[in-house]
Amino acid sequence: MRRSNPFEEIESMFERMSRQFDEMSHQFDGSRMMGADYGMDIDVRDGADEYVVVADLPGFEKEDIDLSIAKRSLTISASREMHEERESDTESSEYIRRERRHESMRRTLRLPEDVMADDASASYKNGVLTVTIPKTAVESEDSHRIDIN
Repeated sequence: MRRSNPFEEIESMFERMSRQFDEMSHQFDGSRMMGADYGMDIDVRDGADEYVVVADLPGFEKEDIDLSIAKRSLTISASREMHEERESDTESSEYIRRERRHESMRRTLRLPEDVMADDASASYKNGVLTVTIPKTAVESEDSHRIDIN
């Protein structure tokens, strides 16, 4: 039997507000105006015994991604630096072209039920991260890091 959470509606409201603020911040992002979308698209499937979260993170390496679970929240963050350099004249110290960009994404998902963070697993292939988190009836207070295979 599952205990009801008296704060569930408030938590849901904060999640909606957070999503709306994220969407608003993307409107003012210069890269969005150029037609590029660097957001993290996520699908969450609620199975009988587990949650499966699938996130699109194209262009990132497995080492660029960090996953953690704290209470009933899954946090996915990815960060990378890209450098593009063009040849410059070897006799002068002026750059012809040199571009640098730092890209980072972060999403926190509130899960509707308690999970077994120690038994969570993740894999990353072809820009798609898949996180499998078994459900549990016991509430955990600790934060756990998830290794990506």
